[in-house]
Amino acid sequence: MDRRTQLGEFLRSRRARLRPEEFGLSDYGRFRRVPGLRREELARLAGVSVDHYVRLEQGRELHFSDEVLDAVARTLRLTADERAHLYRLARPTASTVPERVQRVRPGLRRLLDNIPDVPAYVIGRGIEILAWNRPAAALIADFGAREAGERNFARMFFLEASFREVFADPSAKADDLVAHLHHDAGGSPGDPELARLVGELSIGSEDFRRRWAEHDVRAKSHGQYRVLHPVVGALDLSYETLRPPDDPEQALVTYTAEPGTPSDAALRVLTALGEAGYVRGAAVPQGREPSATK
Repeated sequence: MDRRTQLGEFLRSRRARLRPEEFGLSDYGRFRRVPGLRREELARLAGVSVDHYVRLEQGRELHFSDEVLDAVARTLRLTADERAHLYRLARPTASTVPERVQRVRPGLRRLLDNIPDVPAYVIGRGIEILAWNRPAAALIADFGAREAGERNFARMFFLEASFREVFADPSAKADDLVAHLHHDAGGSPGDPELARLVGELSIGSEDFRRRWAEHDVRAKSHGQYRVLHPVVGALDLSYETLRPPDDPEQALVTYTAEPGTPSDAALRVLTALGEAGYVRGAAVPQGREPSATK
């Protein structure tokens, strides 16, 4: 994924979502050939020269000041994640190709193993599943049954129909995955493995290809999902994302339920099954039949 291409496509997609009349501009009726704001309109509203903005959108090698980037971000009404994405693409670091091997440090792995009542896993660059605990395998998937290179959340979701059945709202999950992947790609524009992943998903999934072209960007943080499970039924879960300050490319993701709710009871049954060796898709271990929590 070329940084210039990413930057240009991202800025054009953000311009296209703005309505000229929101800024008091005429839409020129049928004579306006492109959706949203034109380059010259955006430049004028941001208070920068048209040539300067064109250079930015084309990703030419030029130093862009904080004032210019902030003015463009403000005019495009970028979110905090989108603004950070703009900065990463407009000001690439000297090292744009990260070390490919991603390792979970021992302390983080011990933390993962010592939260037996909470489904949790560690993701790396490109939403790779790097490590997980037993409750996560019981809730989401038997990650251990896959080769290391196949434990990618986006690949499993978009290329395996059965994996989409984990989530009650697969469209919302798809939006999140693509936005998270765009965030990672902006931070590592020279990563060939990420480029191959995006290419594979674009070829294999029209749904992914359409969403990728929208250029939504979000860092994974916190939220809610309803997970559908064949044994304990539907669970309304909250997730939190914790990032080590010295390695922001990795993150510990945890799932919890509101105490005292049916989802909490179901999650307790499921984590007990996980400790007994159950993984999603397997038969329930004898003597561990779940109570009625659906």
